[in-house]
Amino acid sequence: MTSEMTTNRPASVHAADSHEVIRVRGARVNNLKDISVEIPKRRLTVFTGVSGSGKSSLVFGTIAAESQRMINETYSAFVQGFMPTLARPEVDTLEGLTTAILVDQERLGSNPRSTVGTVTDANAMLRIVYSRLAQPHIGSPQAYSFNVPSVSGAGAVTLEKGGKKIKERRSFSITGGMCPECEGRGKVNDFDLTALFDETKSLSEGALTVPGYSMDGWYGRIFSGSGYFDMDKKLAKFTKTEMHDLLYREPTKIKVEGINLTYEGIIPKMQKSFLAKDVEAMQPHIRAFVERAITFTACPECGGTRLAEHARNSKIDGKSIADACAMQISDLAAWVRSLREPSVAPLLGALGDTLDSFVDIGLGYLSLDRPSGTLSGGEAQRTKMIRHLGSSLTDVTYVFDEPTIGLHPHDIDKMNELLLALRDKGNTVLVVEHKPEAIAIADHVVDLGPKAGTAGGQIMYEGSVQGLRSSDTITGRHLDDRATLKETVRTSTSALQVRGANTNNLKNVDVDIPLGVLTVLTGVAGSGKSSLVTGSVAGREGVISIDQGSIKGSRRSNPATYTGLLEPIRKAFAKANGVKPALFSANSEGACPTCNGAGVIYTDLGMMAGVSSTCEECEGKRFDAMVLDYHLGGKDISEVLAMSVAQAEEFFAAGEAKLPAAHKILSRLSDVGLGYLGIGQPLTTLSGGERQRLKLATHMGESGGILILDEPTTGLHLADVQQLLGLLDKLVESGKSVIVIEHHQAVMAHADWIIDLGPGAGHDGGTIVFEGTPAELVADGSTLTGKHLGAYVGA
Repeated sequence: MTSEMTTNRPASVHAADSHEVIRVRGARVNNLKDISVEIPKRRLTVFTGVSGSGKSSLVFGTIAAESQRMINETYSAFVQGFMPTLARPEVDTLEGLTTAILVDQERLGSNPRSTVGTVTDANAMLRIVYSRLAQPHIGSPQAYSFNVPSVSGAGAVTLEKGGKKIKERRSFSITGGMCPECEGRGKVNDFDLTALFDETKSLSEGALTVPGYSMDGWYGRIFSGSGYFDMDKKLAKFTKTEMHDLLYREPTKIKVEGINLTYEGIIPKMQKSFLAKDVEAMQPHIRAFVERAITFTACPECGGTRLAEHARNSKIDGKSIADACAMQISDLAAWVRSLREPSVAPLLGALGDTLDSFVDIGLGYLSLDRPSGTLSGGEAQRTKMIRHLGSSLTDVTYVFDEPTIGLHPHDIDKMNELLLALRDKGNTVLVVEHKPEAIAIADHVVDLGPKAGTAGGQIMYEGSVQGLRSSDTITGRHLDDRATLKETVRTSTSALQVRGANTNNLKNVDVDIPLGVLTVLTGVAGSGKSSLVTGSVAGREGVISIDQGSIKGSRRSNPATYTGLLEPIRKAFAKANGVKPALFSANSEGACPTCNGAGVIYTDLGMMAGVSSTCEECEGKRFDAMVLDYHLGGKDISEVLAMSVAQAEEFFAAGEAKLPAAHKILSRLSDVGLGYLGIGQPLTTLSGGERQRLKLATHMGESGGILILDEPTTGLHLADVQQLLGLLDKLVESGKSVIVIEHHQAVMAHADWIIDLGPGAGHDGGTIVFEGTPAELVADGSTLTGKHLGAYVGA
């Protein structure tokens, strides 16, 4: 281990004063190998290392997790009963912890009622401003809220008069701002019934085409047990009553096989399940079905504003609250600053500061009415930062997960200034990062490695950035890596035409995207890159869009099940041992009967943190003991699932275990830089970048086609970027057209063609400012991207 323990630390740290450091001793979370480290307080510490080296396990899984658990323990037992239970991280000692605030990349949720304004304080403050200044005056702030309905009624209240309790009936009314037509959603929907069922079939024959509505499970029991229709009758022959019961019947209590259940028509059921989420945030196959089966149109009553008429007509300087929320935040901030009203001056000042924070953090192009579920991981993380920027709290530990994701090089400087500002308030700032521009501002660096997965989990270096640069670690060796412009570029033989693109901020863009080459879309955050791709390219025939969205699956799902790798492995085990393939699934017949294939036994301790312990029967292997007596190449199925991708690739390459079908899938996983992942590792533990690369691996075997990748460098170490460039070349050479949305200059330099959008963000963007080769972009030098790329390659 290279060490520079005394570099760049306050003098008091040398005395190992626990008040000046966060001391970790014997951390063993995930792949951490009993590591110990001291992190200086009130400094900015950046954690580096290859993907999977243990950075997040140390920062999030150990330090932040224990801080949150200890805070939860300060609440009463009653309150703790309503809070999520947190187990103590596997670590010997943690000293010097302060309150940890996590600012991660988790999406902000998919509730269609949630917007940028509602998830921050901006909307609440704006509603108060309107309740005080707008004319005509309509009452309290809730009168401007699209989530509060207007209701009136009467009820009995118990009062005490003259020592006697009497009941009085009183009327009440609540004036909310919700549009009564669309119930505050801004959209109304209409169902295409032909997409819900095949009328030539009966229910038992699988007439319903709604995802998840299989007649093999509980749905089949409920439908057949309801008594409303004949399961073997063709839907084309259903009476009006039967069809109404199938499609529209409101929730009705029924009894099936002695069990009390609820029957509900397909459409109200879908409205509660599918339509309770934002369409953009749905799983791809669900989203495809919803877009096919349901037509969404702007509410004719409110025009898509979500607000009732009284809220739309109440205005300040001619602007309704709907107009204000639809404005670009940078413009809204200027408008709020222009309001001069002494009676609400403090409120206007606070609102103005909040809106200015959006601009400072590079999100001035958003609007407050933007659905929160449509924000990218980077945008979501920066939105969460807003509430902390004006905080007067000090001696807090802020934890960031790659805060530069989604940021153009031009904007990274702003992010660095914000991180340093948090530190300068007297806070401890912990940042997991790969970008050299962000690593450069660190007071202290902790580098983990040497490699990923089981080959990582060790402290390789502690000290200053300069010391890291001269250290012999992977990060140190690659810190000053710079890509060079390609001497020759591929030429396209055809193009994908886009005409009149006007999604979001795009200004009737016409562009020809070359096919058969590597095309990179660049521009500052909010310039229109994603709008161009999602609005005009994704969804076309032959186009596969691979993003960083979540992958459907529980903790029982893993890379082996997701990629289809487990199928040939199970069949090979079955053939070698003369038994059924189902025995080699921990989710089927081969599951340990004690833990049902989970590998752990969870004990609920009520108000206290539950305890998860390794199953004593299978020792965490998940399989029935008799299954483990069957071998392939000298290994049982649990030993195979415990392998990393790289180990499994070698195992299935030759000898008794040679399995070409499995080896092909594993080779693709290695090609996308996931050789360190365990093939039996739960999908829930994967980062956004890992999820995208896992999806990419599943599509690599398909011939032809157009691939769209959204920032594939996310989560990639500097040393891995070169491998990614080789992979992109390999995809193009295999006959694919690759379109990449990217901010990393190494990917820009490697492109055959660049389409640069801008010149700014929001309404200042939305146009094509450059088309050409990377060398031409640098030579042109008129755009922000061109200037930064030129500086990067030393031109």
